[in-house]
Amino acid sequence: MLINVTENIDKLVIQFPGGMGELNSYLFKGENGYTVVDTGVYSEQAIETWKQFLASGITIEKVVLTHTHQDHIGLAKWFQEQIHVPVIVSKSGYEEMKLNCRPQLEEEFKALLLAHGAPGIPEKMRNQSFIYDFEPDGFFENHEQIKLGNDTYETIWTPGHAPDHFCFYNREKKLMVIGDHVLKDISPVIGLWNGKEDNPLREYFPSLAIMHDYPTDIALPGHGELIYHLSDRARELEIRHQQRLAQVLELVQNEGKTAYEVCMEFYGTLNIIIYLSPFMSCLTRLIYLESIGKVHREEVNGKFLFRANKVVVEA
Repeated sequence: MLINVTENIDKLVIQFPGGMGELNSYLFKGENGYTVVDTGVYSEQAIETWKQFLASGITIEKVVLTHTHQDHIGLAKWFQEQIHVPVIVSKSGYEEMKLNCRPQLEEEFKALLLAHGAPGIPEKMRNQSFIYDFEPDGFFENHEQIKLGNDTYETIWTPGHAPDHFCFYNREKKLMVIGDHVLKDISPVIGLWNGKEDNPLREYFPSLAIMHDYPTDIALPGHGELIYHLSDRARELEIRHQQRLAQVLELVQNEGKTAYEVCMEFYGTLNIIIYLSPFMSCLTRLIYLESIGKVHREEVNGKFLFRANKVVVEA
């Protein structure tokens, strides 16, 4: 079941229905057992995979999370309660956990979608607030040292894809665990999943730039294949985002549009079940463009319309 990455690191691909469909869980060998980084979503399929793996007699020392999106934290509570393994998260991740447990989350998330022209929450989206309802066993903050297996890694806060996203870097081995911060073949979704309007793309660009400060021979992403040229890939993502921003700006040059209308034009007609990620990408681009003075918004009939600001040409 394990795919060897380096001498002391293995990868276990956890498959599950919906979403990305699978997650790379990394296992770091240590004297007291494996450190697991990220778990997969809470699903029968994912639980069965872990049960089969654990049946081989493997010992898990602890679980460490890069961030608290459902596909990364989903089985952390299960590990803690059923396997009796401690779970370590960032302090900002703990704050996100509490946000995702609040009773009004679904109502606020729906209000955010409706305010930006979207039809609401797809009916098949399950409420999984229960996966966040536990107390972690330990915490870390930015630029601290954390043991993964027998090796020590620096924790690097990289907000954007998630407010609480962290990477883990071993300078001696030039190896970085990058979660969903950078992916090899696709661009990570920059969204607003906790129901709060913020400007995550503004945070993502500096987080991408940070990658140039950490010489990395091999990067371990949360999805897809390993990355061997991390700095180059980070630069590609930044260029791609700038291109997308220009395209979104062009769509609101002549009239005000909701983020949902921009999404439908940008990506074409989307099934209501799968529209959320493309919609979030468009919404966060519009919010970013607004923050740098490229567009403005006005509220019409309870919905926000974005329109490009006129360029003033001085004589």
